[in-house]
Amino acid sequence: MTEVTKAPKEATSKKAAPRAESYDIAKSDETFDLAKDLAKFIKENKLSTQVQGKEFVNVEGWQYAGSRLGIVPIVEHVINLSNEQEIKYQAKVTLFDLRHQTTVGAGFAICSNKESGKKFYQEFAIASMAQTRAIGKAYRNILAWIIRAAGYEPTPAEEMEYSGNVPAPAVAPAVVAEPAPVMRAVTTAPVAPAEVPAAEAAAPAPVQYATASQKEEIIRLLNHPLITRQEKTKMLLNINRLDEERATQAIAKLRKAIEDREGTTAVAA
Repeated sequence: MTEVTKAPKEATSKKAAPRAESYDIAKSDETFDLAKDLAKFIKENKLSTQVQGKEFVNVEGWQYAGSRLGIVPIVEHVINLSNEQEIKYQAKVTLFDLRHQTTVGAGFAICSNKESGKKFYQEFAIASMAQTRAIGKAYRNILAWIIRAAGYEPTPAEEMEYSGNVPAPAVAPAVVAEPAPVMRAVTTAPVAPAEVPAAEAAAPAPVQYATASQKEEIIRLLNHPLITRQEKTKMLLNINRLDEERATQAIAKLRKAIEDREGTTAVAA
């Protein structure tokens, strides 16, 4: 009898390539992989807005693209340009590269309650939208081609005018015939004194957002090797929402976490 040796059957399925933790904007092949990852993330999380049949990415989508490259936004300043007739704020945002520890971009933006649909916005909402637009603009200045490669328009959705800019059609005033004057007896009645309007409620104090130095200190602490990637990502996604008090608390919490973990590591050694 002859023994028949069977060759082992080759595996027909290939293991999926591990997902990259981060990408390098200087390497074109990695940025195209990022574009594919970005398109999937935006679609799954519904982070785009359709305007006139085109898809525009919301600021959260731009932040995700930046975070995969290790680039985070820092609000440098928010300037109050308001006057008696208008609430208006200007914001400046810079982009900080965590990998190379350098600033790689910036963006300016303005928001006003004179814009369509923002007539009744409160002051804090106008200031917040100025920052949101500045974040999108800063990322757009350096990552527009990646968003385009992902299949979306390279303009942040927050810059678009959803309601359009078409003036309402003019309506001709109706002509009303004046009635003939009629003679009537006039009786003089005492005139009631005009009511004095109640004093307007005091405007709420503007929110004091975290300073640039506080954000830089938070980023410096997040780069410590004992801080986990999950902690870093969570903090970076919310860094521009922190006010000065919460930023101070976050810095203290990070320092304590590092000290505690260094002590645990020393004991284990």
